[in-house]
Order: sequence, then C-alpha cells, then structure tokens
Amino acid sequence: MIGLPEIAAILACALVAWIVWDTMKARETANNAMRDACARHGYFFLDDTVSLISVRPRRDADGRLRLARVYTFQYSDTGHNRRDGSITLLAARVIALSLAPAASELRPSTSEP
Repeated sequence: MIGLPEIAAILACALVAWIVWDTMKARETANNAMRDACARHGYFFLDDTVSLISVRPRRDADGRLRLARVYTFQYSDTGHNRRDGSITLLAARVIALSLAPAASELRPSTSEP
C-alpha cells in the first residue's frame, strides 16, 4: 500500500518535472521571439540563445497568478559589436522586448539651425 510520504514524493517529482518542462518551453518561445525581432530589424542574434535572469510570480490581465520570466540576450547591429537586450514573458506570452538603441541614436545632434 502506498503511504502519504510516497504520494508526497511522487507529487513533488511531478511538480519539479512540470516546472522544468514549462521553463524549457518558455525559453524556446523567447528564443523564437528574439530570432524574429532581430530578423525584422536586420540584427544578428548572437550565440542564438537567451539567458534566464529572473523568475517571479506575477498577475496577468485577468488577475491569475503566472510566472514572469526575464531573459537577456546579445545581438549585433553591425556584426562587429555586441549589444544587450532583454525579453519578458508572462506565462508563454511576450510582454516586453528591449533592444538597446543603436550608437547613432545615442549621439547628440550637432547640427545647427
């Protein structure tokens, strides 16, 4: 007969397996979103992967508690540099994507009127 400790161990293993599976699925979603964003802007998605930096519970628009994951990545706009970006997923939905402005956008304007 299966006792309470065995049932608790099975449930704990199932929970860990689900978290690992869900995290891998979210990472793949983030990778695909970054590939698409870099392709749209003409950037190179370096290392072809994102890195998880944060996982927190957060409420979605319907008030349900979901996992919010923040990933960082590197891309290049010229092929000779590295720029940092980030992407935030709430459950399996991209809610924020940040690409650093190009160097030309950071320079102050020197033109005179």
